[in-house]
Amino acid sequence: MNVKEIMSKRIVTIEMDDTLRVVRDIFSNVKFHHLLVVEHSRLYGILSDRDLLKALSPNLETAAETLKDRATLNKKVHQIMSREPITLPEKAGVRDAIRLFNTETITCIPIVDEENRPVGIISWRDIIKMLGKMVCQKSSNKTA
Repeated sequence: MNVKEIMSKRIVTIEMDDTLRVVRDIFSNVKFHHLLVVEHSRLYGILSDRDLLKALSPNLETAAETLKDRATLNKKVHQIMSREPITLPEKAGVRDAIRLFNTETITCIPIVDEENRPVGIISWRDIIKMLGKMVCQKSSNKTA
């Protein structure tokens, strides 16, 4: 089975000069945990919701907020993104993705075409869902 068969094709991209304010707004409106950072449609990095939380002041929108705290929203994506993300081509197998999840400290893998343009993303949750379906199919075949 190829990663293309189970990857999420709905991806959200941002650019390197977008502000963390833009990123925060995106994360608050979608259920994604990762945004792909592109420039001229090519993948250059990845930014997770955890990266954002680490970069923003914990005093934002509290009584203790200062101008310095608000300024963290003006940081640029390129200042905090993970560069050179680990990727897989569309034709890669699910086993390749599992191997990466087991050997690298990553929670998602961008899927790219030949020109390094993102076409999808796969997370460990996608793998678990696939395995769950396979287990359910096997157990229903045994009872039939």
